[in-house]
Amino acid sequence: VVGGGIAFLLFFHGLATASSAQAAFLHKTLVVWVAVLAVPLLHERLGAWHVAAIGLLVVGQAALAGGVGDLTLGRGEALIAAATVLWATEVVVAKRLLARVPPLTVGTARMAVGLLPLLVAVAATGHLDALSTLTSAQWGWALVTGAILAGYVATWYHALALAPAVDVTAVLVGGALVTAILDAGLRGIPLTGDALGLAMIAGGIALSGRIARHRAGALPA
Repeated sequence: VVGGGIAFLLFFHGLATASSAQAAFLHKTLVVWVAVLAVPLLHERLGAWHVAAIGLLVVGQAALAGGVGDLTLGRGEALIAAATVLWATEVVVAKRLLARVPPLTVGTARMAVGLLPLLVAVAATGHLDALSTLTSAQWGWALVTGAILAGYVATWYHALALAPAVDVTAVLVGGALVTAILDAGLRGIPLTGDALGLAMIAGGIALSGRIARHRAGALPA
């Protein structure tokens, strides 16, 4: 309910009024909120290298968003920030559950139970009948995007079961790299203008990966 339903409602309502750049930056602060919660609640260790990696990720994302000097905290941005905090809470709760429940079970519950608040919201706003008017093509796209989301949740929870929450969430910021590459390949948007931000994000991900491998005993101190 927290991570699969309410957070999505807040995020998409916020996205309707907030700029995409500001929304992306606020969402990518997820790693900061997870770090804040994981240290006291999951007893994860956060060293100087972690702080450096998180700093690279956040500053790099800020550079991609054009800086934070013009960041406003209107209603849309507040909703996105609230959704991000709820997703951080979900990470901590899921990490606890994954110690004794299989990842696919937790992921299935997140997808199935998380759908209920969304249906309640649609019904409460009087748009439930709109579902019956969707065309086969629209349902097809809904199924495709739903399958992508299901794949994300499955791999995300398997990763959380195997590695610390802070390390896994830090790698998630790499989505900005994927988006930039897709924009360049499919939409012809050059990468040169975002080179600094992308380089910082890549450096933060590489550092986070090295920290995770060191914690797992795959690398020497």
